[in-house]
Amino acid sequence: MNITVNGKTQSVEESCRTLADLLARPEWAGKLVIVELNGELAGREMYGDIVLNEGDRVELVHFVGGG
Repeated sequence: MNITVNGKTQSVEESCRTLADLLARPEWAGKLVIVELNGELAGREMYGDIVLNEGDRVELVHFVGGG
């Protein structure tokens, strides 16, 4: 399946069905992020319930600490 993550089209494996699956991938695992799916904010409590579909647009914003 192809989705767009932060403006770049990516092919994701069939096992990557939900936002939680996407965020478990190595590049996002353990990071504090805000998720926008197709222009709508997605609540953290719903990540496991939100199913990704062909052509979805996902924006992931992560926070970096520092001073």
